[in-house]
Amino acid sequence: MASSTPTLEVRDAVKSYGEVKALQGVSMRIEAGQFMALLGPNGAGKSTLFQLLSGLFVPDAGAIAICGEDFLKKPTIGLAKLGVVFQQPTLDLDLSVTGNLRFHAALHGLGAEGRARIAPLLAQVGLGDAGDKICRTLSGGNRRKVELARALLHRPALLLMDEATVGLDPQSRTTLMALVKGLCRDQGLAVLWATHLVNEAEAADRVYVLHKGRKLTEGTPTEVVAASGCASLEEAFLKMTVPPAGAAPGGKPEEKAA
Repeated sequence: MASSTPTLEVRDAVKSYGEVKALQGVSMRIEAGQFMALLGPNGAGKSTLFQLLSGLFVPDAGAIAICGEDFLKKPTIGLAKLGVVFQQPTLDLDLSVTGNLRFHAALHGLGAEGRARIAPLLAQVGLGDAGDKICRTLSGGNRRKVELARALLHRPALLLMDEATVGLDPQSRTTLMALVKGLCRDQGLAVLWATHLVNEAEAADRVYVLHKGRKLTEGTPTEVVAASGCASLEEAFLKMTVPPAGAAPGGKPEEKAA
């Protein structure tokens, strides 16, 4: 799975908003086919990192490379290799499922080739018979599946999932994660899955814990638990991010898991 050129490499990314230090020297590396969970409480900096990775903002310092290309110098190349499912729904609810995907294909200049991908993609995400349905009539879980199909339409190398299961029932969350993990396994897709739900991080290849704009630890779920001296990932996460009663918030970051 590992290669000399990672799908995503972030080096010492810094981002501040006035006096607020949203990211403080964040670095990470994701290989092709790897599913990494970005685990952090609200306010950890997850959304800020995703804004940098999707080109909505630029870092104050640091570097970002997608498939070896400098994203800050060549954003168009990077965006062509990137698919995103944002936390907030972004479908046009008055268009059909197919209409939303056709619009996305046109934005990427895919033409007939892109339109030909729509039906197989919908079948892949379990919506093979839903192409003509108006998105407003779909359940929340199925709308997310449409957004996933749309994010994959231009065949990205890297998929960003920004708290994409918020508001979904447990079965829909499980189904969506299984779909994405299957793409990692079968197509070599690299995924960064932001979440504050520990049970989602437990299913990842690697876990990256972010808190107050800093990396606290990184490793497989088993490594993170072992390094913390705790009995579970949830216990380890709470130990790292929730100060003991009476203690001041913050503290020195944990060492990276082996």
